[in-house]
Amino acid sequence: MNIWIIVNESILGPFGLHIKQLRLKAGLSQEELAAKCGLDRTYISGIERGLRNVSIVNIFRIADALSLPPAKLLEFECESEHE
Repeated sequence: MNIWIIVNESILGPFGLHIKQLRLKAGLSQEELAAKCGLDRTYISGIERGLRNVSIVNIFRIADALSLPPAKLLEFECESEHE
């Protein structure tokens, strides 16, 4: 298996779970978060399920919609093959 596939899976899943937790803490549905940041609900769903590799622009959009600094979205634990 390609190392980047393994790394992506070990990062995107935990990142998606973190985004979901932040969204729920904010009391927003996927639809509400998507509307606030101008993204499609299915895109938010894909992020939360660890299927989307989010661009820096969308990290800023999601952070703004959650009223959080963008760095907060990257404060999550993940396992890496390089640890």
